[in-house]
Amino acid sequence: QVQLVESGGGLVQAGGSLRLSCAASGRTFSNYAMGWFRQAPGMEREFVAAINWSGGRLNYLPSVKGRFSISRDNAKNTVYLQMNSLKPEDTAVYYCAANRNSDSIYANRYQYDFWGQGTQVTVSS
Repeated sequence: QVQLVESGGGLVQAGGSLRLSCAASGRTFSNYAMGWFRQAPGMEREFVAAINWSGGRLNYLPSVKGRFSISRDNAKNTVYLQMNSLKPEDTAVYYCAANRNSDSIYANRYQYDFWGQGTQVTVSS
């Protein structure tokens, strides 16, 4: 079992930046690939970014590529999502997730095994 806790969400103006963090506990963090997803009201939960165990493989939703950056620090058991040039359409609850296939960078949410509770990101225009 892996426990995940997100932090760093908040209210920001369009064009601003936020950095989300997801702290993991319970198992060896480097055994898991990690992903970030988001869910806006009335919408399906969608993939944002994924990173394999070493950080050497990355995957992004096309609409965030070049604006968002996923990274991890295995010594701190933490994965990050740096979000720059935020837009109102980025407003959502952001979730981190862990995948036992440590070298994967899946975009499919059903392939993730553990989820955090989410953190709200609101971008005002």
